Amino acid sequence: MIEEQKKASILALFAKQFREPLVIILLTATAVSAFLGELVDAVIIMAIVLLSATVGFVQEFRSEKAIAALKKMAAATCIVLRDGQQKVTDVKNLVPGDVIIVSSGDRIPADSYILDSFNLQTDEAPLTGESMPVSKTSSVLPADTAVADRKNILYTATTATYGHGRAVVLATGMHTQLGAIAEMVQGIDLGKTPFELKIKHTGKVLSAIMLVVVVIVSVIGLLRGHQIMEMLVWGIGLAVAAVPEALPAVIAASLTLGVYRMAKQNAIVRRLPVVESLGCTTIICSDKTGTLTKGEMTVRQVYVGGQSSEVLGSGYDTDGKISESLHNKDLELFARCAILCNDASIRNEDNKTIVIGDPTEAALLVLAAKAGLDKKEVNLSFPRIREVPFSSERKMMTTVNKSGDRYYSFSKGATEVILTRCHQMQVAGEPSKLDSEQKSRILQTNNEMASSGLRVLALAYRQIQAGETDSELENNLVFLGLTGMMDPPRPDATKAVSQCKSAGIDVVMITGDHAFTASSIAKEMGISDNGKIMTGKDLDEMTEQDLADKVQDVKVYSRVTPEHKLKIIHAMKSRGHVVAMTGDGTNDAPALKAADVGISMGITGTQVAKESSAMVLADDNFASILSAVQEGRRIFDNVKKYLVYLLSANIGEIIVLTFSVIMGWPLPLLAKHLLYINLATDGSPAIALGLEPGEPDVLKRKPRNPKESVFSGVAWLMIGISLILSVISLSLFWYILQAEGWQSEAAISKARTMVFGLFVFFQLFFALASRSLRHTLVRVGILTNKILLYSLVGETLAVLLIMNHPVLQQAFDFAPLGISDWAIMISLATTGFIFTEVTKALRQRGLFASFVRS
Repeated sequence: MIEEQKKASILALFAKQFREPLVIILLTATAVSAFLGELVDAVIIMAIVLLSATVGFVQEFRSEKAIAALKKMAAATCIVLRDGQQKVTDVKNLVPGDVIIVSSGDRIPADSYILDSFNLQTDEAPLTGESMPVSKTSSVLPADTAVADRKNILYTATTATYGHGRAVVLATGMHTQLGAIAEMVQGIDLGKTPFELKIKHTGKVLSAIMLVVVVIVSVIGLLRGHQIMEMLVWGIGLAVAAVPEALPAVIAASLTLGVYRMAKQNAIVRRLPVVESLGCTTIICSDKTGTLTKGEMTVRQVYVGGQSSEVLGSGYDTDGKISESLHNKDLELFARCAILCNDASIRNEDNKTIVIGDPTEAALLVLAAKAGLDKKEVNLSFPRIREVPFSSERKMMTTVNKSGDRYYSFSKGATEVILTRCHQMQVAGEPSKLDSEQKSRILQTNNEMASSGLRVLALAYRQIQAGETDSELENNLVFLGLTGMMDPPRPDATKAVSQCKSAGIDVVMITGDHAFTASSIAKEMGISDNGKIMTGKDLDEMTEQDLADKVQDVKVYSRVTPEHKLKIIHAMKSRGHVVAMTGDGTNDAPALKAADVGISMGITGTQVAKESSAMVLADDNFASILSAVQEGRRIFDNVKKYLVYLLSANIGEIIVLTFSVIMGWPLPLLAKHLLYINLATDGSPAIALGLEPGEPDVLKRKPRNPKESVFSGVAWLMIGISLILSVISLSLFWYILQAEGWQSEAAISKARTMVFGLFVFFQLFFALASRSLRHTLVRVGILTNKILLYSLVGETLAVLLIMNHPVLQQAFDFAPLGISDWAIMISLATTGFIFTEVTKALRQRGLFASFVRS
């Protein structure tokens, strides 16, 4: 059985969330606020802490479910041969050496070596990524054969889709290929995203700075004659005000909005922090089938009656036509063979196309519909009498059908096999002799189709006698033509690949498919320009350092195993890349977990893949990743805007208060003033900045370096704003006291009132300028963030009420202000806004290029 590591309890997982430095600061802030009687502040901060902890708990709880999903994939029971009799037994009782019986529809219970195969085929897509059913054989293969090419081995958790057989158990539980994947998943530490590390570092730095500043300023204040209790309350108030406790709320709000927007684009996020990681993604490693391609085999070209013709349309949609004018009788006979020598069926359920059977055969049915034939009518006119099934040894399939009193054989298979059995060729409505020149032309067409990434099948038929044997009815055939099919690229995925390049992101295809097919799709989609392909065999022969040296130039990897995918991701990471990885199979689980951003498929993805990923594409569409990248970049931009907005004012507060204490002045702001400024400006306006829409050029920038500081490019702006705020605040405070008396309580109260109002309105104006660190407010549009406007209006009304209502004036020790006082205060409050907007305007004209950027 698949083993699970010992899991932490739910309570332990939740308690773990409270060990982060920023959370500890916030808990301290809660206690301080309660101590100071600021119960509203305490409740708000505690709510923020609980929100942050809940988000972290949910992420970790989900990540532990991947192994449980792997365990569920294994079959519960199986049929085993013991004492010469078939018995049903629990899979956990299987041991190496047991002989198991496998039939169509069975889940394979253990890795096993095939003893007998009767046209046995298995679906190995969840394990190897191979999109087509794999024909199984009992033949001996070389020891170094790749997992995806081991036709003589059955793998745990794959499914038998056709035929039956016997096999001897080689490995069970954790010793199987599925077990090896489980072991790899268990051994991968999710770690922290670059964003989480930055926020954690910011929390540590801010807490250290605040502690040092508070201690130093409090000591100086005591030496200057301030009372111990006064300095203690003031120092704690300063520490609470200076720490950006709304940071987790801003991040949560921004991430939540990003998740909502991404969900509308069919990208479902399972781990919130990785949303931002997409913003610095430099490489997207994508599976081919169903992600870059439609996952629906489509006939793209036919060769009928000696003529090649393009087939229009894509996927299982029958809209489309055969472009060249082929002889009607040749095409009709060719399409009839495609229907009759076919075990697949297609039906529509709830506007979804459901394919039952082999995708290759489904493509032939769609081709016949495009040629104008109805499957039901053809089958009624030519009922099947018997068949000679496909096998990997014969490489062909034949059915015997009856029409009236005539019997026909219809065959399809590999070109070289069918062609050797044909003596005639259908041309211009009649069978004609198949000469060597025509055979050469057919083989040349076959090679041209194959070299362009098409899977080629040949079709043939013959009128037969009722009693012919299997070997007889597959000889002396009439060659009908060739079909070249492929799983076509998604049109929107091709466009998305181009947009990724514009955004500085490389797209790399990693597939279990063959090199020819992968190369063709990569070239058509613009993924690979140099034609370099690396196979699983190449990877086996390379050291990690060799791969790291070459990983920059290779954009296509084919025939890879789960171990290869991990090796590729580690090589990319060693070169400093931030890697996003898509996948849908169980074999993708280790790579999805090891990547910086694991992205699974919602439609075709296994539960194991989904549990191992950070994001699920509901529509399996590569293009949806691009909208996620856009949201990731928007989120980092908004967090940076928030920090610039908040810390610029916080640094100004520290400068003003520290300078006042050092100079022996009265305190310009009391603890309750600091806490209210903190609540008013660090609350709804700050959170509204986190909801700012993305800037129009966000996908035209190169990915940012994950090591880049959140203050990169904006440090000088923060310093400039802090100095402006501190200088005008100190000047205003000094001017009022100088004019009205340093020892006058009325003068001190008026000065504090004006400094309080200056701080609040300065930040509310600056919030508008902080909406973009690159573009002026005129270009951004004042109405594009209505939530911010509503919050600014609400805060303005609240501050006006506090500063003018007699009861609230008394509670805050404020003095009434005259019209001239208000005019001076509001005029000074606009200086930060004006400075920032002028600086951005000049920067757009090539001046102050390094002063503010993001």
